[in-house]
Amino acid sequence: MPTGGNVNDRTQLTRVMAGITFRRPGPGRPATRPGRVLADKGHSTKAIRDHLRRRGTPATIPERRDQQDNRKRKGRAGGRPPAFDRTAYTRRNVVERCFNRLKQFRAIATRFDKTATSHRGMIDLATLTIWL
Repeated sequence: MPTGGNVNDRTQLTRVMAGITFRRPGPGRPATRPGRVLADKGHSTKAIRDHLRRRGTPATIPERRDQQDNRKRKGRAGGRPPAFDRTAYTRRNVVERCFNRLKQFRAIATRFDKTATSHRGMIDLATLTIWL
């Protein structure tokens, strides 16, 4: 789902979530709902949290400082803070390191490929190179 460089990641979360499929052990259809979503503070919006809640997907997203301040300013009417699992959030580091390794390949970091298919192929090639 490539987009222009000026498109915010938050706007693409619903498209990414709709495209997720992964095989389960044994027979049956592939799963389409991850067990948990880990994201940074940039994804801490009401729309994203509501979308994940409707799908039944637990979210581990830290709350931004301005959101905390607004909630505290409203007092009891501000509601409860969203659930946040610090232990689960530490695993996000693995994903960030993976992105860092992929961006060491110049063709991926600068997006030389003209089509989404060739860009995906380059990501697959880089992933296999890292894995081997």
